[in-house]
Amino acid sequence: MNGLLAIILSLGLPGAFCLSVTEKILPVPPSHVLLLFLAMTAAPNLAALAVLLLVTTLGSLVGCLFWYAMGRRLGIERADRLVERFGRYVFLRHATYRRLGEAYRRNNVRASLIAQFIPTVRNYLPIAAGALCLPALPFAAATLLGAMVWNAGFLATGYLMHGDGSDLAAIGFRIIVVVIILETTFLLALRYGPALRSRRSARG
Repeated sequence: MNGLLAIILSLGLPGAFCLSVTEKILPVPPSHVLLLFLAMTAAPNLAALAVLLLVTTLGSLVGCLFWYAMGRRLGIERADRLVERFGRYVFLRHATYRRLGEAYRRNNVRASLIAQFIPTVRNYLPIAAGALCLPALPFAAATLLGAMVWNAGFLATGYLMHGDGSDLAAIGFRIIVVVIILETTFLLALRYGPALRSRRSARG
């Protein structure tokens, strides 16, 4: 494991770009784990952190454009059948994909932006965008902005926690702790957020 991590670190910025693109196509490891790791090991100062943000954001955009082009080439019906048959292998439920398409029909720019903050959805929403032949430029702009905000949050967290990068076991433990906290917070917000908003609306 240490050897694999050493190889990743030795790739530098081109490696970070390739990892960001690959993570969009197959989210293993998840983007938040990857971003935390990169910031904790490959960003010795704020200037390097800024460059890392730019590189990983561009990588995320390229990965999204790959799925957008794939969806556009397949078309609505073929993309739907493909997701129904193989989606579970890349953590994409068919019902989730259908909801993505409905969200895009209502407001494609807002859907593209918000989707970048939802794990798994952020990877495969471009398939629906491409299949529906939505305008590429607004999609790319919204995706770029959303990916930048998402990446910045995890990179900043990783940067604040980084050490000298020599103790990979300690770095891995910190990443696990942060990921558990963030994912628990996200799931709680997803589960109880709508109910809290409904209560506030009723009181108002």
